[in-house]
Amino acid sequence: MTAKGFAMNAAAMEAAGNAGMQALRAGDFATAIAKFQSIVEAGAADTAVWLALSMAYQAAGDRQAEVSAVTHILDQDPDNIRANLIKADALVALGHRRAAMGFYAHLEVLVPDTQGLPPQIAAELKRARETHAKLKQGLSDYLQAEVEKAGFHPARSSRRFRDSLDILTGRKQRYVPTPRAYFFPELPAIEFYDRARFAWLDQVEAATEDMVSELMPILEEGTHFGPYIEVEAEKSAHFVGSGTKEAVSSVEDWTAAYLIRDGKRQSPLAERCPKTLAALDGVPLEAIEGRAPFVLFSKLTPGAWIAPHTGFLNSRLVCHLPLLVPDGCWFRVGNQVRLWERGKAWVFDDTIEHEARNQGTGTRVVLIFNIWHPDLTEEERHLVAALLAAVESFEPVT
Repeated sequence: MTAKGFAMNAAAMEAAGNAGMQALRAGDFATAIAKFQSIVEAGAADTAVWLALSMAYQAAGDRQAEVSAVTHILDQDPDNIRANLIKADALVALGHRRAAMGFYAHLEVLVPDTQGLPPQIAAELKRARETHAKLKQGLSDYLQAEVEKAGFHPARSSRRFRDSLDILTGRKQRYVPTPRAYFFPELPAIEFYDRARFAWLDQVEAATEDMVSELMPILEEGTHFGPYIEVEAEKSAHFVGSGTKEAVSSVEDWTAAYLIRDGKRQSPLAERCPKTLAALDGVPLEAIEGRAPFVLFSKLTPGAWIAPHTGFLNSRLVCHLPLLVPDGCWFRVGNQVRLWERGKAWVFDDTIEHEARNQGTGTRVVLIFNIWHPDLTEEERHLVAALLAAVESFEPVT
């Protein structure tokens, strides 16, 4: 083909495109489709032509053809915002609501925030989000009704199944353990553990008032608490690839007074808290030479917020015993948010994302200590301790 012939063909394509747009604006949808289709048949259709063809099919009421046209764009450019929106809307019109949800969800990933966008585009995306929200709610309601027909009861049925339903329908997120330093395979992903697994919690809780009596003079002296973040930074230095991930509103807001640190009793505080430490007799404290156990009073000042973060090792679990708890103090692990209650302990997996906030007017203090993960065998505990002790003692040759 000569250069002149090619130019003539390009001109003809441009003329067909212009004629198609004029017909579309005039409401002559059959002509518009014919013009755009002629460009497609000539093998010269680009994204603009496929978009125009999809618009013509939509105007003509042929939503299935509209889907086919816009799919040509998405096959080449899956992140095309306009094409995702058109296909989602067309699928809804065709009654394929579940399929449409995937395209609406992808739009929200592509454009998480509409701020700063032209008003018309922002309005379209806002409408898409509202449509998606209604579809998700409809799906959630339908699934809830169906499983209730099968015998599910929100209050009495399996908690694990209830959580799976909430995750499937978007009412909850999926959280998994993400230890920052050491991962032990095949341990369960449980946010808060059933206290029935830990018979020794009763003796720990029973000592609450004794612990408070030992804590108060230490707290009033005001010289024994240091920034918790600095301690965690020291720990992280011993692990390849780890880093301090905790973030708090101010380092002075989250402080700690250690009774046992890196496996060693801390004088003089340990000697001043014999009842606190005696209450931990029989507790399977994590024991790693040079690193664990540790037992500490953790203080959070009014207004302080510990941002979401994860811990170092999933071979252990963390225990909290609240000692001083003003109103407005809460703690989240994964999807579960709990309020601290004085003398009511819990055990959780700190390698699942968690955060804490003191929205009260007083100081919050909890006793914190780590235990071996109950699903580790004695041999596994021994070997994990040896491995992590070796990490602590290693000094690279320079």
